[in-house]
Amino acid sequence: MSQSATRRSLDILELLSEAPDGLALSDICARLRIPKSVAHRLLALLADSGFVRQDAASARYGLTLKLTLLGLRHFAGTGLKDLIQPVLDRLAIATGELVRLAIVEGEGMVWVAKAQGARFGLKYDPDTGYDVVLHATATGKAWLSTLPEDEAVRIVSRTGFRTPSRFGPNAVRTIKEFRRALAETRARGYGVAIEEGEPGTAAVAVAVRIGAGARATTVATLSAAGPVSRFTPAQRTTLARHLKAAADELAAIWPIRQTLTTRAEPEGESIKHVV
Repeated sequence: MSQSATRRSLDILELLSEAPDGLALSDICARLRIPKSVAHRLLALLADSGFVRQDAASARYGLTLKLTLLGLRHFAGTGLKDLIQPVLDRLAIATGELVRLAIVEGEGMVWVAKAQGARFGLKYDPDTGYDVVLHATATGKAWLSTLPEDEAVRIVSRTGFRTPSRFGPNAVRTIKEFRRALAETRARGYGVAIEEGEPGTAAVAVAVRIGAGARATTVATLSAAGPVSRFTPAQRTTLARHLKAAADELAAIWPIRQTLTTRAEPEGESIKHVV
């Protein structure tokens, strides 16, 4: 398969991941701007490989669970689940809120684990497995604040500051607002989102960093989220303290201590592996 076909196949998988009810061939072609003949050929290949199915009644294309199972298998193999869940459970009890871990993947983040600490009253408990909207969440801002500012701006600028329709009224929407949010996050030492991710909700997040000083690498973030009525300024400070203690604990036991390794290739070139 050519590089172009491979890229387009991955684009199709990513597009279908956002369409649980599936998409018609014409919609896939229009959204990805590819010819119908090319899309049909790639979809047939993905179907033969078990990643995509076509509904017999509607003729719409959708993902199978194969990608999900591969992801779960990989996640289980990292050993993260067994190590981090006890930390999340204790953190949830200490904070009384939903706590979540998001892992850095390339130039994005994905929610991978959570624990619910709210035992009564209002609860906020979204699903895991989704990409983080970086510019409009405490989690995204906590990670991006650890990067050089120009790099952080470049990453979020690619998205056009698009946000899901369910997001709240205070979501950052311009580069100027984003730079100001980054500066506030750095000065504060943790990310905050008030009615950004969703109306009526708030969140606090800290970076999980391994290494020391300038060599410290952010591999994940820990966040606490819940109804905005409970996230007073004083409570946000308390939550940040709990989160930082848990982040230090995770950093000490992080299963992948070597985040960047190299190995020599026969031709003398080295390949960097980011985990």
